[in-house]
Amino acid sequence: MGEWQRKHLLGLKDLSREEIEVILNSAQAFKEVSEREVKKVPALRGKTVVNLFFEPSTRTKTSFELAAKRLSADVVNFSSSGSSLFKGETILDTLKNIEAYSVDIFVLRHSVSGVAFYLSQRTTSSVVNAGDGQNEHPTQALLDMFTVREKLGSLENLKVAIIGDIYHSRVARSNIWGFSKFSSSVYVCAPKTLIPKYFDNLPCKITYSLKTALSQAQVVIMLRIQKERMKERFFSSQREYVKYYSLNEENLKFLPPEALVLHPGPVNWDIEIASSLKEKVSNLILEQVSNGLAVRMAVLYLLAEKRSYEVID
Repeated sequence: MGEWQRKHLLGLKDLSREEIEVILNSAQAFKEVSEREVKKVPALRGKTVVNLFFEPSTRTKTSFELAAKRLSADVVNFSSSGSSLFKGETILDTLKNIEAYSVDIFVLRHSVSGVAFYLSQRTTSSVVNAGDGQNEHPTQALLDMFTVREKLGSLENLKVAIIGDIYHSRVARSNIWGFSKFSSSVYVCAPKTLIPKYFDNLPCKITYSLKTALSQAQVVIMLRIQKERMKERFFSSQREYVKYYSLNEENLKFLPPEALVLHPGPVNWDIEIASSLKEKVSNLILEQVSNGLAVRMAVLYLLAEKRSYEVID
């Protein structure tokens, strides 16, 4: 029986393999709940979940909202647009004022790395990091791992290739920490300008060759080019990037045919992945979205109840 003891979920770096397994096993149970005719369970009845998003989001915010509602929690969606932040209120003041309504869980997304940890130290509520700056996005990595385990049966000793905008990707960092806990070899691949120097100290291997990254890979995670975060030029042209780092018909020959191709979304077709491969990869990417709901139900449940993943009904 696995037990969950943490108050917050801030990242995968500090989680043990066993803690990750508790979340994934709980997510499996909740996925089965979602396949029932009646998809709602009373597990979090009387609890309040606040989505505190300071960055735009579609999949993550919607997924957390639906997850909380499926668990019968009360849900409040906060938008920084038009809030008192524009009147000079600090983010901590915002959290404290909302916390006064007896909030159980804050789901936080923010553009600054470390904000989730900062607020978690200053609230009696639980905090879920839904993406902080260039730090981590733990539930995205968890749903990636859940999808891989479901398809391959195990997370042990895999070769995982993460390709694209590594520099700006919190998803890449969480996946590196997550997969490495299961003795998998993680390769990051991008132009030199898109791989920070400190990645030498992370549990991953660095390559600038797409052929090397794809060769013998069992899992490939293609990352979105985050143009909105690029305040300088990271590669000479989009055309050059596509030639050397896009998963297209030409580069696909380096990839074993049975390999899984994932993407955290949204996909910039014909940049990260050729639109001609849509039929090959779209179904699995949509499965990731579906699995994200189960993973986020599991996370909210475990944080709110702090009990074994085996207790569902």
